[in-house]
Amino acid sequence: MNTNPVWYAVYTKPKWEKKVAELLTRKGIENYCPLNKVMKQWHDRKKLVEEPLFTSYVFVCITPAELTEVKKTDGIINFVYWLGKPAMVREEEIETIRDFLCSYREVQLEKTRIKPEDSIQIINGPLMNREGKVLEVHQKTIKVILPSLGHALVAQVEKASVEVITAKETNFRQELSSPSLKNFKIA
Repeated sequence: MNTNPVWYAVYTKPKWEKKVAELLTRKGIENYCPLNKVMKQWHDRKKLVEEPLFTSYVFVCITPAELTEVKKTDGIINFVYWLGKPAMVREEEIETIRDFLCSYREVQLEKTRIKPEDSIQIINGPLMNREGKVLEVHQKTIKVILPSLGHALVAQVEKASVEVITAKETNFRQELSSPSLKNFKIA
């Protein structure tokens, strides 16, 4: 049996994400509740507040032997399952979420079932060298998907900071530079 700690996602009662993270910390269990900084408007004031990015989810880094102890924590409904087993989340995905939330405010999370077309690598900025899948590109907004989480993080990223790394793009660039297309003009 594997004794190395692995990241898992746990499903919590509604609006219990911060409380569950606090209870897990008291138990000495490494956890991560991604908090998004959002500007809230009240009748008389505005305030920057931290809200959980993933509604009803907290991540825990535990060994398989600790699964039962985590399930006993108040506010936890169950683990998120994939193919009949608790779903493992890669360390690099946790780090990407951390980097993303440190670099951007008011991040939007969108549930997605769309198959991405292009793989990208960010070539500068705080997420430099991170690879992801692009869902859509608008002026400066790029939707990057974390496949095992099934969600897309949305951030304002300059187009100059992204490089396409798919074979389709490489083939297209080669075709454009071929001699038969040198005199080709777009009307």
